[in-house]
Amino acid sequence: MIDTSTIEAAQTLRADYDALGAHLDRRGIDIAGIKNKVAAYGNAVPSWGVGTGGTRFARFPGAGEPRRIFDKLDECGLIHQLTAATPSVSLHISWDSAALADLLSKGEAVVLSFDALNSNTFQDQSDQAHGYKFGSLSHTDAATRTQAVEHNLACIELGRQIGSKALTIWVGDGSNFSGQSHFTRAFERYLDSAQSIYAGLPDDWRLFTEHKLYEPANYSTIVQDWGTNCLIAKELGVRDFCLVDLGHHAPNANIEMIVARLIQFGKLGGFHFNDSKYGDDDLDTGSIDPYRLFLVFNELVDAADTPGFDPAHMLDQSHNVTDPIEKRHGGSARPCAGAARGSCGAVRVLGQQRCVDGLQHTKAGV
Repeated sequence: MIDTSTIEAAQTLRADYDALGAHLDRRGIDIAGIKNKVAAYGNAVPSWGVGTGGTRFARFPGAGEPRRIFDKLDECGLIHQLTAATPSVSLHISWDSAALADLLSKGEAVVLSFDALNSNTFQDQSDQAHGYKFGSLSHTDAATRTQAVEHNLACIELGRQIGSKALTIWVGDGSNFSGQSHFTRAFERYLDSAQSIYAGLPDDWRLFTEHKLYEPANYSTIVQDWGTNCLIAKELGVRDFCLVDLGHHAPNANIEMIVARLIQFGKLGGFHFNDSKYGDDDLDTGSIDPYRLFLVFNELVDAADTPGFDPAHMLDQSHNVTDPIEKRHGGSARPCAGAARGSCGAVRVLGQQRCVDGLQHTKAGV
């Protein structure tokens, strides 16, 4: 019965595909070219994304969810088997700390490479001497800042040994009421710490700095928006780039224009794809505003031929009430399909040389 159903579905899909191909051909667009570009597209899966997420109030673990990094790698490998679109995994240190040989062996076994490493100085670990309650890279205490820098350098060294080529830094540093932090001095301390990390990058590595409007700090955040992030990237050097998380902006922010600006000045490093309704909701990619996802990809496809343009893509979502593996493959609003569809739509638009809209008044992209 399953085989019969599969054959019938494949026949219907082939008929729809052929009809679409004929429609596009009449408009001078090659469907095979679009298919090949979309087939070559891939996202990294974050190791933490295969477990149950949570909120600031509670977390409700799912039955059988992975707890150790090797269980997580098994799940990430399964997602790639199901989608053929997630060939790499992004580790979070110290959550995913393990023996080097074991990481390499497991990565090979599940046929996954290692994407950018993510450092963690927003959360205290049991073996650290100084706490991050009042900041890390921008902390007023020099010893705490040094500890945070050394952690990032250790992440780089681990990443170098497992074949990663980038480090992502997100910090929760900020303040919760006016007067708690001196804006300028705090930012100067952050830049000084970040320079020390940047100096430790291997020559073929990139540094991704990530901005976020608020949370956990609710009055001011040290890297609160793309403008501050771009200043950091320009201050540190040519191998520092801005990472854009789609949920880290104010509601209704024009994220596609932010992407365009960062591309224009050579500072777009990559994405954490998700979706949001109110804040950093980490909902499924394309589940709330699929058109925004298309608009972002429209800018990416437009810049695809720019020399050296190679943004990193990762699915950064939180699954509070659903199965993480189920939500990362297949389905009309699910992330791998959603991201690929955004890319496909953008390729089609650019294939039409950004045609004049129905009102004949504006020309997209001009």
